[in-house]
Parts: sequence; C-alpha cells; structure tokens
Amino acid sequence: MLKENLAEVEKRVAVACRRAGRKREDVTLIAVSKTKPVSALREIMDCGVVDFGENKVQELCGKMEEITEPLHWHLIGHLQRNKVKYIVDKAYMIHSVDSIRLAREIQKEAQKSDTVCQVLIEINIGGEESKDGIPKEEAIPLIREIAELSRVQVKGLMTIAPPVERPEEARGYFKEMRALFEAVKAEQIPGVEMEELSMGMTGDFEVAIEEGSTMVRVGTAIFGARQYAV
Repeated sequence: MLKENLAEVEKRVAVACRRAGRKREDVTLIAVSKTKPVSALREIMDCGVVDFGENKVQELCGKMEEITEPLHWHLIGHLQRNKVKYIVDKAYMIHSVDSIRLAREIQKEAQKSDTVCQVLIEINIGGEESKDGIPKEEAIPLIREIAELSRVQVKGLMTIAPPVERPEEARGYFKEMRALFEAVKAEQIPGVEMEELSMGMTGDFEVAIEEGSTMVRVGTAIFGARQYAV
C-alpha cells in the first residue's frame, strides 16, 4: 500500500513540475515519517527515497540508530536550544531556524563536533500566532547575522502555509515566499547559498511546486494518517 501511495505522490509531483515547466529533479520529495515505524520507512527506502523528515529530535535520533544506511534526515519541527547537541551532527538539514539564539547554539555545538550544519530559515508567512517562524520582514536582517557564523550554512527558506480549504487558496502565500526567496538571493549575502525553498505538504504541495518550491514535505499522502501514542 505504501509503495502505491508513493507512486501516486511521485506522479503528482511530476505532473506539477511539467505544468510549471520545471524538471522533476529540481524538486526533492521529503517523506515525512514522524510517528511512523521503521518498517514503514524501509518500505519507502526500497523505492529509492533517501530524504526523510522528522519533527522531533528524539525520534530522529532513535530511527538513525536502527537505520544505518546513508539517508538525508531533515529536522522539520521546532528545535529547542537544549536539543541542538543531539542533532547537529546527524541532521542533513534543519528546516526550522527562527532566531539568532538558536543559530548561535548550533554554531557552538557544530564547533564541538567539527561539522557545518545546513539550515533553512523558517518564515511565518501567514502571521499566525500559533506557528513558529519569523515575519518575512525580519528574514534578511536575521540571515545577515547568521551569515557571520562559520558553522551554520544558510541554504534557503522554509514555511508552513496557513490551513486552507482548497489548495489554490495557499498560492498567494507561496508566491510571497518565492518573492522573499528571490529578494534574499539578490542581496548576495557572503556565505549564504540560497538554493532551497521548502514549502508544500500533503494538502498543497502541487501548488507549492508550481510557485517554485524545491522541497516538498509529504507525510499523510505517503504513510497515511499519523499514529500517536495513547
């Protein structure tokens, strides 16, 4: 069942890329595996998927202990500063950096483990009080500060669009994000590589691709509904 789900998602990604006049390889599909067992991840790995997204540091570290194959593990959930030390040399990319204090903690721990940590700056594009991320107006000043940190490599931006009834209603948010992405890139901030625009999930990833997303984070459409411990 999971392989069929993945095949359907892959088809939808490819069709959205064609509509947007983009190459399929320009978009990374991140299988969001939070709350899912390792057996489910292995089923998806068998199809060639190497990018997996986790919300919690503890769950990501636990799965990495069981799965020793070289995968790209993306931390897509909120990261507390006291958890940075557990993840800094494990995550392929941290999608949720939203403060200079967090970036400095990543710098400190990355120095200890002699690594460079790839990060995305999380933007709260809908201005929702319930969501993490910074207002888009704060993006360039924050990125300039983080660019001074030698062990923190800014690779782009991430957002979670506000919930909408129809995917098309998210398009305006994704357009704003693409414009911000291009504005940051135009600044040509030394040490910053604006390559990734992580936006789009199960409910809206096709629209996100049409608006320039380079990474889509898809969980439910691949793995089914989340499983939470009672």
